[in-house]
This record gives sequence, structure tokens and C-alpha cells, in this order.
Amino acid sequence: MIVVGGGIIGLSIAWRAAQTGRSVRLIDPAPARGATFAAAGMLAPVSEYHHQEDALLPAMRESAARYPEFVRALAPADEVAGYLRNETLLVGVDHGDRQALADLHTAHRRAELAVEPLTTREARTREPLLGPRVTSAYRVPGDHQIDPRMLTARLIDELTRTVAGSRRVGIVRVQAVALLHDDPSDHDSPVTGVRLADGTTVAGAEVVLANSLGARKIDGLPDGLELPVRPVFGDILRLRMPDPTRPLLGTTVRALVHGESVYLVPRADGTLVVGATHREDGLEAVSAGGVHRLLHNAQLLLPTVAELPLVEATARARPGTPDNAPLLGRIRRRDGAAISGLVVATGFFRHGVLLAPLAADIVLGLLDGYPDPRWDAFLPDRFAHLRADLTAERTPR
Repeated sequence: MIVVGGGIIGLSIAWRAAQTGRSVRLIDPAPARGATFAAAGMLAPVSEYHHQEDALLPAMRESAARYPEFVRALAPADEVAGYLRNETLLVGVDHGDRQALADLHTAHRRAELAVEPLTTREARTREPLLGPRVTSAYRVPGDHQIDPRMLTARLIDELTRTVAGSRRVGIVRVQAVALLHDDPSDHDSPVTGVRLADGTTVAGAEVVLANSLGARKIDGLPDGLELPVRPVFGDILRLRMPDPTRPLLGTTVRALVHGESVYLVPRADGTLVVGATHREDGLEAVSAGGVHRLLHNAQLLLPTVAELPLVEATARARPGTPDNAPLLGRIRRRDGAAISGLVVATGFFRHGVLLAPLAADIVLGLLDGYPDPRWDAFLPDRFAHLRADLTAERTPR
């Protein structure tokens, strides 16, 4: 099989497929250097819960529950993958933030999610360095975190090792530009492989498109299909804490600061991740305004941030979709039958790291012929009616 795309989703799919004995080729010119490289790695289905994203909640909770076993199978020592079982504090700094968090807590209760209100004194008992501007707090005990860079490095190591016997697993560091079809003139015919940017071809019984925003640009997609992924850029910072053995925070802090979202994630390696902006301005470079807002808001939460060295500022584009949910599954022809040999796994937006274990298992089920109807809400052609409606509107009568 072929996996196009070497972010956390593609790497996880390739690794899980290799575990089943499949021959796997992962194709990406720069694995783990896209959105995954910038990701904070919060495994936080509860604090990541947003209103009107109810279809995502069961998937996020199930994938978070699968993470311990996923990491254990990949790296028996948690620290190899940067897996930490620290919880999350949700905090706010003004009346508007307090009300927004109270409304969110009401939604949490309705969804039967474990969130505990705290007094500010209780919050500062847990995190003594919180600033005086923090006026409301909630504890989310079930959240964990992973270091995506450590995790993907481990996955790449697994996929590049020499495997004994006839099974072949490896990474091809070239860009895939087109899907190959059994009938080159019919893009609804079975997919049989991919063509690479250097002109070579790679054959495979199954192709998984997990190349984030690149999936919408690849030639040979089924006739009339557009994958509605768009770039949503984000700036994220990394600061160095003075003593890794005594982190400034013991938990992840997610906050509203005058209505703006910001998070602080303490890493086991002594860095503090501060993120992330959300912009659709097309600017691929780091935004100066974004860096300013992140540092300003982080300092209101944790005043000592002003004394830390800034070691990295990164910007990457997340693949967003119209409903913020992934495009995951097989594509159907006009007659309703699935196009064989092709699976789409992109559009994970903010949740790629969190959803990676579940996405890999869903794809394995599809490859084995056992699709799980629980995740039909994520089918990649679910927006086809929008294109049909637009076409009808534009057709002269």
C-alpha cells in the first residue's frame, strides 16, 4: 500500500499498516515538517470541545482513550514519545472570559464531560505562578499531552528500519503529484498507484491520501470531486524554562484572555509551548502581530514568561474544512459504490495529533473491508451537494 503524506496522520497510518504485515511506502519529501512540526500535542478532547462540533466529540474522546496503548506499542517508555499524563486548567482573566467559560462549562455538563470548577485560590494552589489577572478557573483531569516531534521521530525510525523477510516498509522522499487509475481515461476507475514529481511511478493496491492541503491539488481525483480543505495559519512559540527539573507549570493552561484563546504547554524537555493564533490571511511566515499577542496574553497568565528566552517562533497551515471535521474514508462514485484503491485522510484542522490513533484504526478497517459506520459523518465526499447546488445556481435557465 501507499500512504501519501508524512504528517502525524500519514505516519500513524503507515506504521499501523506495517504492523499488520503489509508492504508500505510512505511518500513525502519532508516527513513531519508541516503542521505536525508546529503542533502543541494536547490530547484534550474535553478542553478542545467547541460548540457546534458535536460530531467530533466522540471521535476525540475515543482517540484520546487509545493513546496510552498506541504509545506503549510504539515506545514502551513514555518519555521516548514525550507522553505526559498532566491535566489541564481552563482559566479566564475578565468578566467576559468568566462568562464564556461558564457557558462552556454548561455545555460540558450537558455532554457529561468531567470538568471541575475551581476557586482562584485553588487554581493558584495547583499553579502558584499564575498571574493576579486570572479570575476564573476549571480543572480538566482527563487531558494528557504528547510531544509531536518526539512521536513522529519515533514513527519515522520505525518506518525506515530494515525489515526482515519479504515485507518492505520505507519512506520515499519525493512529492506525489498524481493518482494512477486502472483506466487512465476514467478517474472513477480503481486507483492503482501514484506518479511522483520526478516522473517515476509507484504501484500499490491501496493509496491513502493523507497529505493535508496537498490532497486537494493532486491530479487524478475522481471526476468532479474537490476536497474542500483550506489553509488556516497559526503562529506558535517555544520558550526555554530555566530548570527542566522544576517546570514553571505542572499542568497545561488553556485560557481566554479578553476573548482571545491562548495555551501554555510545559514540555518534559524544559520548553514551554505558547500558542496559537488562528488566521486565514495567506501569510506563510510568522506574523509579528501574532507573536506580540501570544507573548502579551501568556504574560498576563504567567508573568514570569517575560523573563524566559524565546527560542523558536513557527508558523504552519492547518488543513481546515467547512465543518472543522476531517475528510476520512472512501470516495463514492455517482452510483454510490466506493472507488476501490483510494482512501482519503485529511482535513484534521486542530485535531490531527489527537485523532491520529483513531484515524489509523479507521483506515485499517477500510483496508480490511470493515468500515465503521460510526464515523460516516467524516466521509470525504459529504460536501458534494454543496458543489451541485452551486453548479445549479450558476447554470443559465
